[in-house]
Amino acid sequence: MAKKSKLAERAAELEAAVVGLFTGTPAPAAPAKKKKRRKAKKAKVVKAAKRPAKKTAKKAKKAAKKTAKKAKKKAKKR
Repeated sequence: MAKKSKLAERAAELEAAVVGLFTGTPAPAAPAKKKKRRKAKKAKVVKAAKRPAKKTAKKAKKAAKKTAKKAKKKAKKR
């Protein structure tokens, strides 16, 4: 049996409720909703792993800028 979409399930529930109103029969009680499971927190671990790589990239970029600046100064002096 294919799983119904949430919208289709809700439409069927509402339809049953309306039919129940006109026929006088009470609509069947809706089944208890399942609790949603919380996803495991792995984002922090991934971010922590990326952080050192970002720092080293930042340092390398800074060093490259510094050497470029020095080279420019040297070229100006000549």
